[in-house]
Amino acid sequence: MNDASRTSPDSPPLSPSVPPTLQWLGTPHTGYLRLLDQTQLPLQCRFRDCRRVEDVAEAIRSLRVRGAPAIGVAAAYGVVLGLQAVRKAHADAWRSAADAAAERLAATRPTAVNLFWAVDRVRKVAHDAAASPPDERLQRAWHEAKTIEEEDRAMCAAIGRHGRDLMPDRGGVLTHCNAGSLATAGDGTALAVIYAAVAAGKQLHVYVDETRPLLQGARLTAWELLQREIPATLIVDSAAAWVMQEGRVQVIITGADRIAANGDTANKIGTYMLAQLAHTHAIPFYVAAPSSTFDLTRNDGRDIPIERRAAEEVTEGFGRRTAPRDIDVYNPAFDVTPAELIRGIITERGVISPVEPENIRQVIGQSS
Repeated sequence: MNDASRTSPDSPPLSPSVPPTLQWLGTPHTGYLRLLDQTQLPLQCRFRDCRRVEDVAEAIRSLRVRGAPAIGVAAAYGVVLGLQAVRKAHADAWRSAADAAAERLAATRPTAVNLFWAVDRVRKVAHDAAASPPDERLQRAWHEAKTIEEEDRAMCAAIGRHGRDLMPDRGGVLTHCNAGSLATAGDGTALAVIYAAVAAGKQLHVYVDETRPLLQGARLTAWELLQREIPATLIVDSAAAWVMQEGRVQVIITGADRIAANGDTANKIGTYMLAQLAHTHAIPFYVAAPSSTFDLTRNDGRDIPIERRAAEEVTEGFGRRTAPRDIDVYNPAFDVTPAELIRGIITERGVISPVEPENIRQVIGQSS
């Protein structure tokens, strides 16, 4: 293990509250990014210290940090780490380093648009600051990354406010994967709505899909809800239809990794199935996501790139082989839910409903 990316020896034990998913420690010039290593949850609460852009890239690729908003914030700080070593270089070398760091980070995962949006923001600021004094230009790049983090935290709170009234006063809520504080710099997207509804006095019971093959629901969402003392029940993915038929679920809410101009939404594999089941059972299906998750350059879901991950995640999940060695595996990490199956998209700027291109342009085009 590289010393620059070692697991911090002073990692705190599990506590009743959820620790920060990410935090910058130290000054812009000598500081580093500390990530909660989500590959260790729920058994251990350990942190990963990233001091180089390569460390952040590895953390994103290996899912130590995950969730579209959190990936974006981590990548923004990753560009800063890539600039620390060249902060006294001439302007051309500085710009080249910003480009190299951004490209390295952008190559880690293809589906979550927040990643590309965040690194481009920091890269642009770095280019604009190239002619400034060395300490000032690094400060400006770091400040942009910090601003992205702060915006993400405020975004989570706003999504919660806009979405809480859509939750039932009493009833079950089904969610998929993890779209909580572990996936953002704040309270999350889908889970922020649940947290805000509970804070407003609503009595909810959350049904948590395990989310195969990496079990983000079982490992992360279930753990996070327990820390927040939110009543929750874990179910296998294939039980979702039956749980709906039994009347246990009154609403479904998930996050998103990229949303096309027409509202087609890419999210963790299995989301499309839930949307179809929600339609069959007349249950409202909502997506919670920040405006930065919209990619208006993609006309519809067919234009969204879908990440394919290693076969071993399916055949040797968590170190134990559960399938024949020679079996062929298809392992897409995401699927796309058509806009017509989505009751509404909850953003920090308001709720988009019905989910149609004109409504999307009206809400996303507003100033925040």
